[in-house]
Amino acid sequence: MPQSIRIVDGFRTQANEQIATVAGTIITGLTNNPAFPSPPVDLNAVQAAVDDLNAALAAQPHGGTAATAEKNSKRAVLVALLRKLKNYVQDNCGNDPAVALSSGFPTAASTRTRWALANPSILNVRLGNSAELVLKVTPIARAKCYEVQLAAVGAGNTPGPWQTAGLFTDSRLMTVNSLTPGTTYVFQVRAVGGTTGYSDWSNPVSRMCG
Repeated sequence: MPQSIRIVDGFRTQANEQIATVAGTIITGLTNNPAFPSPPVDLNAVQAAVDDLNAALAAQPHGGTAATAEKNSKRAVLVALLRKLKNYVQDNCGNDPAVALSSGFPTAASTRTRWALANPSILNVRLGNSAELVLKVTPIARAKCYEVQLAAVGAGNTPGPWQTAGLFTDSRLMTVNSLTPGTTYVFQVRAVGGTTGYSDWSNPVSRMCG
């Protein structure tokens, strides 16, 4: 007897940013998908929940307990919608792996063979001691560590070549030293781990070294 296809989500352990990314994949997969013509929730409502979570994440570094509570609330709303879609896909995929994967949800089998990390985001770059800048990034679930690269900004506000600045295990405290005071640097960060080895690089963030 063929083994039943099992839709998985991992929402309980995934970072907020990873849930938002997965949700985008699911929205794309289910939009106008003939195998799943009647999703139990409006996909526009799912996109709105993604937008709400991203907005709460952007506000959290500038807030306190209330901002954290708001973030957790928006995460719970999005996860509840995604789990309704998960059950719908599970019940209507006809035990066909290709059909199940077309929804944007991973299956148990595909999760074992390939699993990529979410992209980190640089939350802030602050001054440390002399010739130091300190980065804080979003923590990524199951990342072994984080790789930082930098480029010095030269004449015409043009970044020079990227250089490796090291590997760090603490996403909230990445001290890059031996910098030149008065020079502006651009930073990117990626998570290390998963079956693909690395996440994509974060968006670049610049800061002048003091």
